[in-house]
Amino acid sequence: MFTRRNFIHTTVASTGSLLLSNPLTQNLGTGVRKPVVVSTWDFGQKANARAWEILGRQGRALDAVEQGVMVIEADTSNMTVGVGGLPDRNGKVTLDACIMDEHGNAGSVCFLEHISHPIAVARMVMERTPHVMLAGEGALDFALSQGFKKENILTKEAKDAWEKWKKSAEYKPIINVENHDTIAMLALDSQGGLAGACTTSGLAYKLHGRVGDSPIIGAGLYVDPEIGGAAATGLGEAVMRTVGSFLVVELMRQGRSPQEACMEAVERIAKREKRPQDMQIGYLALGRNGEVGAYSLQKGFTYALQDEEQSTTVAALYYLE
Repeated sequence: MFTRRNFIHTTVASTGSLLLSNPLTQNLGTGVRKPVVVSTWDFGQKANARAWEILGRQGRALDAVEQGVMVIEADTSNMTVGVGGLPDRNGKVTLDACIMDEHGNAGSVCFLEHISHPIAVARMVMERTPHVMLAGEGALDFALSQGFKKENILTKEAKDAWEKWKKSAEYKPIINVENHDTIAMLALDSQGGLAGACTTSGLAYKLHGRVGDSPIIGAGLYVDPEIGGAAATGLGEAVMRTVGSFLVVELMRQGRSPQEACMEAVERIAKREKRPQDMQIGYLALGRNGEVGAYSLQKGFTYALQDEEQSTTVAALYYLE
């Protein structure tokens, strides 16, 4: 049976590139494209705009991704990241985030409460401690010791939504939550430095204590300075079971393009999960030469791109019809 998936594989095999009408692929084969920043979902454009303020003046990719995702962490209208994120079933907002720099260093926090910008705490874990990850009360204690202020990050809107949810207490991950999900960002700066960041409030109404893929190096985010970076969005449990972002980068190391690597990582999930139709997974990848790839399990995943020529959002190709 001829499907979109078969067509995509045929195109990749026969041309060595993917859909050259796509704005993300028009510059392939012309050398390194830098600087460039990509991020998940339509709201990534707002994050990219802040990141580009740094990249456009030859700033560091690490600063760009941190500052970029902080825009979404502070956006109370986004109910899956940072302040205003939907709580767990106990009414607690717990945040996860991680960051990686151009040297392969990493920092992460998980199950963090009362802090508006977990990505900034993750960077401090990377730069000011000998550790990679801090969790829960320990992460909060560290944040407070570094000058962060404890605050209430459960907004009225999020609390009202939780109160309404409690009437039925039905727990089921929602696919493409109004195009709002984890914000993950990858950037290549003008010096060739790669960095990535990922931050989320996790699944709404999750069990208290649940941690997803977003703060786990190799699952929600992975950057190899020699190869490229990858990030994930969607149902974290499926990403963790396949160490998805590391897999994408490792496939790139073996010679796959960012697009081909994202496709293979999604297909592995589709083949091993019992009901892939009930979940969404999206991968985004950025190679050392500025080449971008993205692919999702189902229709609906979008990503944002900004470079010297354009600022746009693109609907990712997908596996399931």
